[in-house]
Amino acid sequence: MEQKREFTHIVDVHTHLSDDLLIKDVGEIIQRAVQQNVYSALVVAESKLDFQPILDLHHRYPEFVLPCLGIHPIQKSGKKDEKGIEIKRSVCPSDYDGVEEWIEKHLDLVGAVGEIGLDFTPRFCPLKEDKENQILIFSKQVQLAERLHLPINVHSRSASKQTIQLLKEIGAHNVLLHAFDGRASTALQGVAYGFYFSIPASVCRDEQLQKLLKVVPLDHLMIETDSPAISPVKGTVNEPANAVISCEYIAQLKNVDIQTVKHMTTTNAMKLFPKLATLPCQMM
Repeated sequence: MEQKREFTHIVDVHTHLSDDLLIKDVGEIIQRAVQQNVYSALVVAESKLDFQPILDLHHRYPEFVLPCLGIHPIQKSGKKDEKGIEIKRSVCPSDYDGVEEWIEKHLDLVGAVGEIGLDFTPRFCPLKEDKENQILIFSKQVQLAERLHLPINVHSRSASKQTIQLLKEIGAHNVLLHAFDGRASTALQGVAYGFYFSIPASVCRDEQLQKLLKVVPLDHLMIETDSPAISPVKGTVNEPANAVISCEYIAQLKNVDIQTVKHMTTTNAMKLFPKLATLPCQMM
């Protein structure tokens, strides 16, 4: 009888390694992650401009990087405010031009469609038309993932109920909801549909996430960082090595040992994202 594999490492299922804050030191960042037993990461896109850099990262670090390509509900406008900060806007249909062709062309490398979803934050999405465009682009990407038999890596902010409901209506099967900001009761609806939830290291300072973590069972949880954002220490640059903080916090809150958390969350990741098994580090 074949013995079940016991996973002792961590998978960061949602990070932005191609971000300007990380890319310049990405080799050292990956090395620090591996030192913390974070052996692989799903690197997600936000716009088409991220697609090639993420694929390039995979070719440079094939043992660590699993590409996820998709269009985020919030996009850069190309403009800056008086403080020099990038102004963001809600996604529009033209942002999706060519996305399906990109993903289909590189299907053998793409581990998931993401980062996709809904973000109804009023300052980014003030108009009814903005919400309609987000729903349109999100729906198209979920349907694409279903057609190509790919999982989805989902963003939901100020739109938790709408996101869960839309996923149910479309009939999405392989779903990860990252850094979910909805109520614990809404998350449990997702659990009932078979969805997974990933917990970032910022859980240590996020009461809403802590409430979610208390009710979502371990067999529906994964580990993420969303680096360089939502660091466990506010105002600092996050990185995949901090995924171990999520593990430690989950172990403490669930009253289980950290090895159980590593094994269960990595088992969940390997189940939802089967192309993780093709990375060299997973075959060791």
